[in-house]
Amino acid sequence: MSHRVVVIGGGFGGVNAVQHLRGAPVEITLIDRRNFHLFQPLTYQVATGALSPGEVAYPLRAIFKNADNVRVLLAEVTGVDLESRRVMLADVPGMEAVAPAEVGYDTLIVGAGSSYSYFGHEDWRQYAAEVKTLESAIGVRSRILRAFEAAEMQTDPDARAAEMTFVVVGAGPTGVEMSGQIAELARDTLHGDFRAVDSRNARVILVDALDRVLNDFPASLSRKAARSLEGLGVTIMVNRTVVDVDGESVTLSHADGSTERIPARTVVWAAGVTASSLSGHLAELSGAEVDRAGRITVEPDLSLPGHPEVIALGDMIRVRGSDGEIVTYPGVAPVAIQQGRYAAKAVARRLEGRTPAPFHYVDKGNIATIGRARAVAQIKFLKLSGFPAWLVWLLVHLFYLIGFQNRVLVLIKWSVSFFTHGRSARIISNAPGGDPPAGGHIAEPAVRGASDADAR
Repeated sequence: MSHRVVVIGGGFGGVNAVQHLRGAPVEITLIDRRNFHLFQPLTYQVATGALSPGEVAYPLRAIFKNADNVRVLLAEVTGVDLESRRVMLADVPGMEAVAPAEVGYDTLIVGAGSSYSYFGHEDWRQYAAEVKTLESAIGVRSRILRAFEAAEMQTDPDARAAEMTFVVVGAGPTGVEMSGQIAELARDTLHGDFRAVDSRNARVILVDALDRVLNDFPASLSRKAARSLEGLGVTIMVNRTVVDVDGESVTLSHADGSTERIPARTVVWAAGVTASSLSGHLAELSGAEVDRAGRITVEPDLSLPGHPEVIALGDMIRVRGSDGEIVTYPGVAPVAIQQGRYAAKAVARRLEGRTPAPFHYVDKGNIATIGRARAVAQIKFLKLSGFPAWLVWLLVHLFYLIGFQNRVLVLIKWSVSFFTHGRSARIISNAPGGDPPAGGHIAEPAVRGASDADAR
């Protein structure tokens, strides 16, 4: 019988692992509770109407339709039996009595991803939306557009101002990109669409507990990003901690202990992540360590301690180096992509009776876009900002986007938007699965792998 490889998660890590194992003498089963690979770095553009959902997602079966040794299963992972080497499955909602009860493996590759962390305040989740999944991005898009519609009908000035106040929590790449896009939407795209309100009066606030935006970037690029955001009208509030979100407002705590309440109907959450629950499950079974964010500690070859046949990827792990030092890699697509490729090579080498070398990440730099022709980029020792950085951002994202058709469509959309300042996907609709709760949030599934990292 051929060597059985089971891959959990159709994100960057899982897809790249499967792609680089297609020519190996193995039988591959790819499991995900979504039938598509999501290009998560662009979900914020779905949330702001710049792109349509189908342009950032690509069917998993279409990716591997010419790979005879790849089987795709649409199912929910409920557990793993490390001793008998089995993955337990359940049906996804709406597909009862379809999924097999379990799938056996000789090698298991896990890229189950992560979700946003609300730092112990799970009650905020229903009010503070996030854009990590396709469903939640669609919900956020509707939430933002509904806010302007509600403001148009409001007669009370304070209520109107609250409707047109948007708070983005977290000044990392996602928060910076999201706040910049909302500001452009309000001050450019929607200008002139309404009669009772001027969309340019919208207030976009970017909040972070640290002392500057894009804290992982060099200070010089952080300052340039802040100036670009302020040029778009974004109000930056750093050194502030969110202490309450209630659907009507956001309360911030200052360094001196004082608090400030900001009336706002729309809150977008982009602060901190927590690993998939599958990470904790594997840690409990193997005795591996986990950190405060739920990331499991794996060996230098990305294998689970005591179980070399189990490889974990992406932002659900941290890696113990050969010297014993634990390294937590950034939760970005290049990390997951490189780990997925490494996992495929590790499997191939073991089949040949060779021991794989430890994983080594090659950092290719950081990129974040702020708005139209506005971006910052650090590539090795090269620092770029403005239009040149935006061109680099565009090319990098087109390169990583899966599917020729999607690349062409996104390039056309971006080109038309650049010259016309338009956004064709400004549609208010409920996210698949029903009406989102207050704040536009769609709950994260317990174990999923539609996307395991952001790309920058």
